[in-house]
Amino acid sequence: MSGGVDSAVAAALLVEQGHEVVGLTMNLWPHWLPPADEGFRVCCGAGAIADARAVAQRLGIRHYVLNLRAEFERAVIETFCDEYARGRTPNPCIACNRAVKFSLLLGKVRAMGLDRLATGHYARVRRDPHSGRYMLLRARDEQKDQSYVLYALQQEQLRCLLFPVGEFTKPQVREAARRLGLPVAEKPDSQEICFVPRGRYWQVVARRRLEAARPGPILDRRGRHLGTHAGLGRFTIGQRRGLGVAAGRPLYVVDIDPAANAVVVGTEEELLVREIVAREVNWIGGEAPHGPLRVTARVRHAGREVPATAWVDRTGGLRVRFDQPQRAAAPGQAVTLYAGEVVLGGGVIERARPDCEELAASSEAALTEVADGI
Repeated sequence: MSGGVDSAVAAALLVEQGHEVVGLTMNLWPHWLPPADEGFRVCCGAGAIADARAVAQRLGIRHYVLNLRAEFERAVIETFCDEYARGRTPNPCIACNRAVKFSLLLGKVRAMGLDRLATGHYARVRRDPHSGRYMLLRARDEQKDQSYVLYALQQEQLRCLLFPVGEFTKPQVREAARRLGLPVAEKPDSQEICFVPRGRYWQVVARRRLEAARPGPILDRRGRHLGTHAGLGRFTIGQRRGLGVAAGRPLYVVDIDPAANAVVVGTEEELLVREIVAREVNWIGGEAPHGPLRVTARVRHAGREVPATAWVDRTGGLRVRFDQPQRAAAPGQAVTLYAGEVVLGGGVIERARPDCEELAASSEAALTEVADGI
């Protein structure tokens, strides 16, 4: 129970269904940051804990607060800072889901003798009647769908998970909260990274990784020096603001070279990529496909799914070739694959280049096989 309306309604629905429900709230707020409730509210501050406790009291269920601050800092915040220092763009929600919520927290749930872990995520779990395997599906509300950040879930985890609000739209969840008299019914959604005050992620990165604030050159694709940046940690692929470079046309960050401590800029057309390579791959069904697969793919949480072909190369990496070039697929972000409404899996983008000539030779045979098969 994060203190928000989604997890509150998830708990309430399970109480209505007759389950014995126990509320668990994770205390994740880092000790070195200002108190979370000074000027803004997030899902891991003191105010959020108080809101979750109030909901538990309303529902008449037990409520516990788990101090996971050290584990969260090690698995999520440190990784977040490391990635930005390397010129990559991490997704801390994916790291939190993988290492904290559906690993550490799920382990504590089992240790308490409880059967399932339910959260307020907008997604759905089904069991395939033919194979017996569990499937992760998009939420009914496509605007609130969170399946993109859940691609790392595995069969043993899905067996123990419930996503009660995944069948509802956000307005329906709000209405349910009002009907049940929950004190968080009108509480606004959190829009920020939970450990980043008011979206100022750069302050967190610079405080933890001095190398991320080391000045360096801003170059164009030809290597010409256009200016000086104030640290790689300030930039991500596709960024336009804050470059400090005067040019006759808009420029965007098209590449980040940590070895040279350089930011490379170019035109919007130079952001387009045809093919990406991903690592840390997970297949929710438990097995990787034996050959190329037609899918839809998403490379940003707020992005749309686009048609693509995916396959596993000889090194175990996931390669995804888009039917149409895609904008700003940033290393460190995730690519999540779908077959209809079913999430197949995904991985962390390792490489995404506008010019895919070096990748074309290795993928030509696989793409020919796809063309022959479809």
